[in-house]
Amino acid sequence: MLTSTHLLRSRRFLPLFVTQLFNAFNDNLYKTAMVLFVVYQIYNSEEAEGQFSAIASGLFILPFFILSALAGQLADMRDKAAIIRKVKFCEIILMLIGASGLYLAWKGYDLPVSLFGIDTTLPIVLMLFALFLTGVQSTFLGPIKYAILPQHLKKDEVLAGTGLVEAGTYIAILAGTILAGWIPVEVAAVGIILTSVVAYFISRQVPDAPPQGAPEKLDWHILRASVQLVRETMHAREVYYAIIAISFFWTIGAVLFIQFPPLAKNVIMASKEVASLFLVIFSVGIAIGSVAINALLKGEVSARYASQSVIVMGLFVIAFYSVAKLWEADQPTELLDVAGFLAWPMATVLLLCLLGIAIAGGMFVVPLYAFLTTRVAPEKASRTIAANNIVNSGAMVCGSLMAMGMSAAGVPIVEQVLISALMCLISAWLGRKLLKAERIAAADRRA
Repeated sequence: MLTSTHLLRSRRFLPLFVTQLFNAFNDNLYKTAMVLFVVYQIYNSEEAEGQFSAIASGLFILPFFILSALAGQLADMRDKAAIIRKVKFCEIILMLIGASGLYLAWKGYDLPVSLFGIDTTLPIVLMLFALFLTGVQSTFLGPIKYAILPQHLKKDEVLAGTGLVEAGTYIAILAGTILAGWIPVEVAAVGIILTSVVAYFISRQVPDAPPQGAPEKLDWHILRASVQLVRETMHAREVYYAIIAISFFWTIGAVLFIQFPPLAKNVIMASKEVASLFLVIFSVGIAIGSVAINALLKGEVSARYASQSVIVMGLFVIAFYSVAKLWEADQPTELLDVAGFLAWPMATVLLLCLLGIAIAGGMFVVPLYAFLTTRVAPEKASRTIAANNIVNSGAMVCGSLMAMGMSAAGVPIVEQVLISALMCLISAWLGRKLLKAERIAAADRRA
């Protein structure tokens, strides 16, 4: 904790931390405001709501799959701080597009258009386009936010810095999610623009982080670069299993996040403020788990608690499913506000299950990210994160498609939750494989 406090007072960490915090805040303020407005004000069908939530998640994730190789190369070959400043400037433009979509939807401007053969309206197209661009922005920032840490921090500060970035990210997600659920959509439209402007000026304070290796030629062939990047990165067993385990974890996370808004509306019979509360509890839990695992490991980068953490997560998912089924059997007749929800029987148990899912998830995933920056050469760190993002995003797109398919096939939202619990068993197996690879690598290093 002393190390963490020291980092938060240091210019080599604080501007980056605050920039990432604002980035996560604004992304989630926009995304949550958009999804909740569409689910609660535009659509009136569980199937349509589930499909829209999945499409939104898929569009946000897709740029990570397409552009991560290019982002990783740029981050290793250019000054990381300069990239951050340019990307944050572009955020102002994309948030203007998103704010326009939110405003037009609020005003009821519903000019019909076709998107990928699906009939929709201009405001929804603008909102989804801005969400896609938000994913592009995050794709270029993703390799930097972790890879810059070993460049600015001491070796024994990297895990603490990683934990702070993760905890700060989820606290920012929490703040953005709370606001999105409570403020009017027109206020959210103004808020995302103002936040992007403030974040740009903060990003200008991030210390320079020049490339650490010899200059290389940039490969602009996206597909070839992606395949080559993943192939080069995955040969180290520790990194390989860390990436696979992180990817499968976020597949589960993607499915759960897609399910939350329609589940809150159609199963729990709760208002959009309660749907926002669900996402808030999830974010708080991951932040708690991020800090707790750092304390347990005492700064060591290890997968020692990975399998146990994700098994506990799966048990909490099963508990959440059980409570949701009981709730479904005795549903309210109209949407509950926050006070009404909290007064309903088993509401506290439901929220505790969500909190348990998130804490265990945070404890599982944070050390795995630290593997990606501490088990490779410093000049390869950004590309390792980028390779991770490619595999992660591919897995999450598959998760989004799976959720869309289940919704289209008429699988009830609450039953989709149970499938997420079963997926935790595979994550636990991957955690064991990573721990075994970690011990073999440690023995080799000692030898």
